[in-house]
Amino acid sequence: MASTFTPLHDRILVRRLEEGETLRGGIIIPDSAKEKPQQGTVISVGKGKSNDEGKVFPLDVKAGDTILFGKYSGTEIKLEGEDLLIMREEEVLGILK
Repeated sequence: MASTFTPLHDRILVRRLEEGETLRGGIIIPDSAKEKPQQGTVISVGKGKSNDEGKVFPLDVKAGDTILFGKYSGTEIKLEGEDLLIMREEEVLGILK
């Protein structure tokens, strides 16, 4: 999929990591009540952010990185039947090792 979609500038395309089924007190929590995970895998990245003089600064994140992002970060999109996020690099809180 990374070859069919390339984000522009300092944007990145992210696939959320799926969390397992959660049990609280023996009750299975339905999908609609679960919080969305705040971790994801970077699928593809843009070329970088450019300044007023046209110089491009490459991004710190790269395809394949596992990242941590804020609860309300990014814009949800559906691409080829899959739910993904597009966000700016500045919305990324950190890279998980």
